[in-house]
Formats: sequence, C-alpha cells, structure tokens
Amino acid sequence: MNATSSAPAAPGRIVLLTTSHRVAPGLLSWPAWQALHAADRVLCADAAHPQLPYLREAGIRVDETSPTAEELVSACADGRTVVVVASGEGEPTLTDGLARLAGSGRLSMPELELLPASYDLPGARLLDLVQVMDRIRAQCPWSSQQTHKGLAKYGIEEAYELVEAIEEGDREELREELGDVLLQVVFHARIAEEDEDEPFSIDDVAGGIVAKLIHRHPHVFGDETVTTPEEVRENWLRLKAVEKQRESVTDGIPLGQPGLALAAKLASRVRTAGLEVPLPQGEGLGYELLALAVRAEAEGVDPEAALRVAARAYRDAVRAAEGVSA
Repeated sequence: MNATSSAPAAPGRIVLLTTSHRVAPGLLSWPAWQALHAADRVLCADAAHPQLPYLREAGIRVDETSPTAEELVSACADGRTVVVVASGEGEPTLTDGLARLAGSGRLSMPELELLPASYDLPGARLLDLVQVMDRIRAQCPWSSQQTHKGLAKYGIEEAYELVEAIEEGDREELREELGDVLLQVVFHARIAEEDEDEPFSIDDVAGGIVAKLIHRHPHVFGDETVTTPEEVRENWLRLKAVEKQRESVTDGIPLGQPGLALAAKLASRVRTAGLEVPLPQGEGLGYELLALAVRAEAEGVDPEAALRVAARAYRDAVRAAEGVSA
C-alpha cells in the first residue's frame, strides 16, 4: 500500500439562495448569512439584484457572473462551497443543467442545497396587488380617470356577485369574487392617496380596521371573558355605540340598502337593544313586507337570502316552462 496516497477529495457544495422580493432587501435568515460568510465564492447573475448592495455592505464579495452547470460544478472542486444568489424567477436554466449533469453520470456531483434566505409571510401577495394598482392608476387611461363616485356602482355589483357565489356554493367563483371585492378596496384607497385635503392610503385603511378589531375583541386581546357568540355580539355593539356616540339604535343603518335587508337590520337593532316598538300600522304591500321581514329576523332568517332562494326556484320554473335546461 502506498502510504502517500491521499483520500478522495470532498465533493463540494452548491447552495442556491432564494429570496422574496416582498421582503425588504437585507433581511435574510441567519442560516443564509452563515452560508454567505462561509462560502468560498458567492455568485449572482443579476447585476441589479436588490440584495447585492446589502451583501457587499456586510463584507461579502459577490461575483456578477452566470456560470454554466459544468462551470459551477468545477468551481466546487476540492470541497469548495459556492453560493448562488438566485434571481426572482429562480435559476431554472442552471438547475436544469445540473439535473442533466447528475443524470449523465459523467461528473462527480457536489451536494446541492436549496436555502430560502427570505420567504413570504401570509398576506405577502397583497403587496403585489398594491404595486400593480399603483402602476395601473398611473398608466391606464381608464383607471387614471376614475373617482370614488364613479366606482361606487362596481362595489355594489361585486358585493352582490360575492353573495351569489356564496349562496351557489361555488368555491372557485367565491375565490374570484373575493378578489374582485378586494380590488375595489385597493382601488378606492389608491384614489384616496391623491386627495389634496384628506389623503389616506391602503396602510391607513388596514391600520384602522386592525385597531378596530383589537378594540372590539377584548376577550381575545384583553382581559375580558366571554363564553357565547351572543356575548361577543353584545360586546361588539356596546363598544361600537361608544365609539360612534350614537343617539339612536338606528344611527349608522344605510337607508339606501334593499328594502327587506333594511327592515331586517332595523328589527335586529331594536331586538338587540331590548326595545318594545310596535310596527307602524298602514295599508299596502309595503307594510305587509315590513311585517314579514321583521318576523323573518326574529326567527333567525335573512329575508333577502330567503327571497333570493325563492326567486331562483321561480327562475328555474320559468326556464322549465320555456324548455330551457337549468
């Protein structure tokens, strides 16, 4: 045996470092920083990659190069570690080339590790929506001219389409309609940024509803204790009344909503407040419908939803009479 023979060289290591553009540049995970500092070489094909200034500020040398799979494997010879800072789309050409090389069996392949340096938190795609809306508002001839009043009708339409998707039980349609409703919120918030007197942004909108939810859920974020949904609702209404400083239980009820929904909302407020208010006596269908709506609310039935169910049945009967399939 030759005493001077050396052990086989270590296979080397390739670390593919992925980052999310929805996270502020420089906010990388600790394992990512460890891998970057310990690497023999750090490569990045994108000279405009947002992470590069922060890596260099941390004392990490980055070579702006786009190696082939063969060149990258060669760079890992003698146990060296190479970190590749991936672009936003990943590095599909490089990874495909590495897969082909591994399958060919021609070369001794280094270890390959995929290391997420930053990743999306829940809700991160909302940042994309805000950015897309900014660009559309600035560049689209139609969107750039829209106002709150001009968009109001679309908000109503989208809300009704959302309700229909819920009642139909169509999950795919529900997802899409939720997106359309969300678009209305983001669109209005983007327009509001341009107001000269009282501007506000989508962050102000989100911050306001977060503060409201925390305040109205003291049993979740505070020391109060509740045990039933009814107690939660009572707390919500009590806190809301204090916030709004309302004089009447009818304050804040939009009178422009559909009649059955309006009647049911009034009846709900009266019942929750423990008031005894007799129904106004009058002649005509309006008073009869009012009585039906109040009765439905007392029985826990949404009169608008109940009427829509009956109307759909009527629609199906009409189509059947016409010989049209449902």
